[in-house]
Amino acid sequence: MNRKALCVGIFFTGTMLIGLPLAGCFWAGHPIRQYLEFPPQTRYVVHAPFSLWAFLLYATFILLIVGFFVTGGGRKPKTKPPPSVPLKRNFPWWGWVALFCCAICWILAWTRFAWFATLQPHTFFPLWLAFIILTNATCYFRSGNCMLTGRPVYFCLLFIVSAVFWWFFEYLNRFVQNWYYTGSEYSPIVYFLLATLSFSTVLPAVLSVQDLLRTFPNLENRFCQMKPMPLKHPTVIAWLCLLFASAGLSGIGVLPDLLFPLLWISPLLIITSLQQIFGKPYIFNSLTTGDWRHPVSAAMAALVCGFLWEMWNFYSLARWTYSVPLVHRLQIFEMPLLGYAGYLPFGLECAVVGTLLRAFGDSEV
Repeated sequence: MNRKALCVGIFFTGTMLIGLPLAGCFWAGHPIRQYLEFPPQTRYVVHAPFSLWAFLLYATFILLIVGFFVTGGGRKPKTKPPPSVPLKRNFPWWGWVALFCCAICWILAWTRFAWFATLQPHTFFPLWLAFIILTNATCYFRSGNCMLTGRPVYFCLLFIVSAVFWWFFEYLNRFVQNWYYTGSEYSPIVYFLLATLSFSTVLPAVLSVQDLLRTFPNLENRFCQMKPMPLKHPTVIAWLCLLFASAGLSGIGVLPDLLFPLLWISPLLIITSLQQIFGKPYIFNSLTTGDWRHPVSAAMAALVCGFLWEMWNFYSLARWTYSVPLVHRLQIFEMPLLGYAGYLPFGLECAVVGTLLRAFGDSEV
C-alpha cells in the first residue's frame, strides 16, 4: 500500500471513530457542546450504582475470553522449539541512568517535599520516560536489540503519534466519563501542552514492554503453535463486526452505563474489520496459522503498563480517579478490579497503531 492510500484509509477510519459518538448523541437529542468542553470539568453523566449481577456477568465474560486465549482454544503446542542460547552482554550504561532516574522520579511523585512543590504535579512524564528507556535497556540486555537503538526514528515518532492516540480516548471518555483528573487546574493552552506531553508516553511504554516480553522464550514458545483459528466467510464476519462496533460506538453517549466497555472494544473492531474488508493485514491474521504471540504479548504488555499506571498514579499529586457504573468494586489502587480488563483490547489497539506507523514508514511515496 502506498502512503496516499494509507493516509486516505487512516483519515476515513478516524472520521468514523470521531464522528460516530457525536452522531449518536445528536440523534438522541443530547447537547453536543457538553462533549466538547475543554478542559473537561463538568460532570454530566450520572452513573448507575454497583450491581452484583452485572459484576458477575462481566466477570464471567472476561474470564471466558481470557481463558480462551490463554489456553489457545483448548490445544497445547504440538512441539517445543529448541531452547535459545543466552547471549552474554553487559547491561548498557544508559539503562543504569534510566533506572536511577526512574527511582528518583518515583520518590518525587509519591512524596511532598516543600522545595519540589512547583514541579510536584509534573512527575508523570519524566517517570514514564525513564521507565521506557529502562525497558529498552532491559530488552537490549536480553536480546541485543531494542527500539531505542534498532529503530530510533520509529521510536521517536511513537511519542508524537501516542499523544494523538490517547487524546482520542480522552475524547471518547467525554461520552461516558469513566475517569477524571484532579490536581491539574490550568488554562486550556497549558492543560493541552502538559497533557500532550504525558500522553506521548503511552504507545512507547506499551510497545517497549511488548518487545521485552517477546524476549522471554517461555512466552514465545507457549503461543507460537497454538490452535489455528481459520474463519469461514471472514468478510461477512468483518461486516457484522463493523456494524456492531459502529452501532456500539454511536451509542456510548446515549447508554453510557451499558455500553461503556465498547469505548475500548469498538475502535479495535472497526479498524480490524475495515482492514479485513479491504484485504489488508490485521492483528488477528496470525491466529489463523496458530501463531498467537503478537496479540497475546500486546495485551499482556498493556496489562503490565496498566498496573504500573495505576500504582504510580495512586499517591501522585496530579492524578486520575474512576467512576465506573455497575462494577465499581474491589479496587486495586484507583481502578476497580474488572476495569483492568480494558487494558487487554487497549494493548491490541496500541499494537495496531504501531503496525500502521511502521507500514507508513515502509510504504512507497
